[in-house]
Parts: sequence; C-alpha cells; structure tokens
Amino acid sequence: MLALLSDYESLRLIWWVLLGVLLIGFAVTDGFDLGVGALLPFVGRTDVERRVAIHTVSATWEGNQVWLVLGGGAIFAAWPALYALSFSGFYLAMFLVLFALILRPVAFKYRSKRASAAWRSRWDWALFVGGAVPALIFGVAVGNVLQGVPFHFTGDLRPIYGGSLLGLLNPLALLCGLVSLAMLVAHGAAWLAFKAEGPVAERARAIGLKAALATAALFTLGGLLIWAGAFGGYRVVSPLPGDGPSNPLTKAVVADAGAWLANFWAHPALALVPLLGIAGPLLAALGFRARHEGLTFLASSLGIACIIATVGLSMFPVILPSNTHPGHALTVFDASSSRATLRNMLIATVIFLPIILVYTAWVYRVLWGKVSDRDITAPGSAAY
Repeated sequence: MLALLSDYESLRLIWWVLLGVLLIGFAVTDGFDLGVGALLPFVGRTDVERRVAIHTVSATWEGNQVWLVLGGGAIFAAWPALYALSFSGFYLAMFLVLFALILRPVAFKYRSKRASAAWRSRWDWALFVGGAVPALIFGVAVGNVLQGVPFHFTGDLRPIYGGSLLGLLNPLALLCGLVSLAMLVAHGAAWLAFKAEGPVAERARAIGLKAALATAALFTLGGLLIWAGAFGGYRVVSPLPGDGPSNPLTKAVVADAGAWLANFWAHPALALVPLLGIAGPLLAALGFRARHEGLTFLASSLGIACIIATVGLSMFPVILPSNTHPGHALTVFDASSSRATLRNMLIATVIFLPIILVYTAWVYRVLWGKVSDRDITAPGSAAY
C-alpha cells in the first residue's frame, strides 16, 4: 500500500478510475431524481399524483447531490487543468445546468405553499426543467468531448478556449444529449415503478419502456457513428511516461478517426462494457414489461454505469482532446495534480467514501417502502 501511495503513475490511474466511479455514482443516484423531475408533468395528472412522484425522491435528492459535489471536487483537486478548461470553456452550458439545478430545491419547497392549481403547475414545470435540462446538457458535454474541444495552451500553460455555446449544440453532441436524457428518464421511470403505487407507477412503466428502448437504440447509433468515424478521435503518438511532469505540451497527438475504438481492438474483453451498455436498457425494458421492479432498476443502473464507462475506456488515456491543437490534449498522465496532492486525497477518500456509502445505504433502508396516495393525504402528512 505504501508503495502504491508513492507511485505517481498508479496514483494517476487510481484517480482516473475514481473520477469515473464518482460520475457513475452521481448518474445512478441523482440520475433518477433528474428523471423523476423530467417525468413529473407526464406521470401525474392530479395534484396528489404529482405529490406522490415528488415524495419518492423528496427525502433523498439532497443527499444524492453529494456525488455531484464529490465529482466536481475531484476534478478541481486531481485534474486542475481539466477543471479550468471544462468549467471555463463550457461556462454558459454549466450556467444553464446550475440554474436548472437551483430550480429544484426552490420548487420542492414552494410548490405546496399555496393551494392554487396554477401556482403548483408552474413549480411542477420548474421541476421538469430542473430534471430535463441537466440530463440533456451533461450528454451534450460528453458529445463535444468525444469530438474534441477548441482550446490550446500558451507557452506559460494558460488555457485559451475558442468555442461558443451555439458551437456546443451540434448534431453529434445533441445525439449524445438525447442518449443521456433517454437514459435518465428511463432510470427515473424505473425508480417510480419501484417506489410509487397506483397510476403514477403504471404511467412510469409505460414511459420507461419506451425510454429504455430509445436509450439502447440511440447508444447503438452513437457507437455506429464512432465506428464510421463521424465523431473523429485522437491518438497519442509519442511516449507518455506515467511518472512524468504534468505538462500537456510535451507530447504529440494526431487526429485519427479510429482512435476511439483502438482500446477495444487491443483488448477485446473490454467490448463487454459497451455491450452491457446496450443490454442494460434492454433488460430494463423487459423488466418494465414483466413488472419486475427491483430488477428493472438494477438493469437501468447497470446500463448507466456501462454507458459512462464506455466513454472513459474508449478515450483512455486522453481525457479532453483539442480539435484545434491536438498536441495540447489533456491525458491521464500529463494533466493531474502533484504526487503529494493525489496521495493525500486518496488517503482521505479511503477514509470518508466508505462512510458516505454506509450512511447512504442506511438512509435508503430507513426510507424503504412505496409511496401511495394515502401517504400524501393522511392527516399530519409532511409530504411536499
């Protein structure tokens, strides 16, 4: 263990894996919250039904956002160059996501403060925006990363971004956005089928079946487009020492339309990951149809994990390519923090991440059970 903590290459690889774990944790946990928000106007036709849907996530959504905070913090501390470029280059897109996420707590707290149907309907649509917009934009961001981002570094390693918000909304990126949206809508529907009763669960099953099939189809289409070279790709063609300095200007990278498939050709066993990314949504669709609620949610979670993992595995060791200056791309081995920072963060993670997991599991165990109309309308109910 001590040797591992002193090996710079191993620390970089561990933090690349941990970043993926944190992103998957966010997508699986807060993802169903986003999905429920996006589904709210469609699964609830009455105020009570919409309150049932809201109450399935009301007690856990704040805790689920811990994964987003952890992911952002990990990028900031472990990959500062990635943080600087992505959060400044995608500033307007990030602002849209932040605005949408801010709508959620406000809508949760205020929608039932007045009995007016119009008042509650407006907040319900705010919850829809708070769920659908982040789900879409996160996927659009991934689509742009796969294509390469217009940036370069000056001689003193100051990052310069040359893109725009409209440039991010290109057809291939929007396809990835639709994959993300369909994936999280299906996940939210799986959660509602698992946690809700009555008409809300029934409508969620019907929508979830279609969303799960759409996820599998869109993800397959994206894979075919990558195979055809539509997304492009970037390949490191110079030595990349794992314990070298964090300087992205010391390597050579070329555009290569087949680069995003190279790791799968070199290691055929990795093909199991994208295949499970397709199988997961398809199994979830079967689960919706067969009314196996727990298995449906697990299959949806598996699909999400494998879809996200597919992106990371296809790009490795690149984490943010440049389509204007390919040699300035960020990789796992030249964009990280110092050895000491990665080591100290890993020690803190080993201590505190299990605590978070145990606490989260305990919360879900305490809140186990379905939500019904009776829970909402009972005298003294604290439901939103």
